[in-house]
Amino acid sequence: MKLIFIYGLPATGKLTVAQQLAAMTGFKVFHNHLVVDLLLSVFEFGSPEFVHLREEIWLSVFEQASQNKFPGMIFTFAPESTVRPAFLRELQTRLASAGGEVEFIELTCPLSELKNRMGDPSRHKFKKLTSVALFEELHAEGSFDASAMPEPRLSIDTSLVTPARAALQIARALDLNPA
Repeated sequence: MKLIFIYGLPATGKLTVAQQLAAMTGFKVFHNHLVVDLLLSVFEFGSPEFVHLREEIWLSVFEQASQNKFPGMIFTFAPESTVRPAFLRELQTRLASAGGEVEFIELTCPLSELKNRMGDPSRHKFKKLTSVALFEELHAEGSFDASAMPEPRLSIDTSLVTPARAALQIARALDLNPA
């Protein structure tokens, strides 16, 4: 299985691009808020239980999909300080042992544009960050540090292209055949 791991700051368009890519490839989208929102119904964000279960669920889903011979899956991820540094290594190790591979794709966007997108109604469907003030506070604290992320296969500034165009760039870079 090919896991397309789309990452970037909040509001870079990860889910929107992932949905466009899924429409082109037939791959399933597993976005991080499915697990985050589930766990927030029981545990506080960043608590040890939350962190452990979030990562274990993510990894279990990837392993099961790979073992069940999914051709590919798309995952969206926002690097942030509550994710254990070992998560990415563990992901790559587990997926490789299940016969899969991970392709990292980075989405970027100028901070001014991110702040404009924060209030978009689509962000309220899930418990996504919608407060510009909180974003600025977390960003200033270094909570969104992506320095531990592996080198991306491709980096796309989503302020310069439509989500469909970004998805097409990813499909071409990874040699995917649109469905």
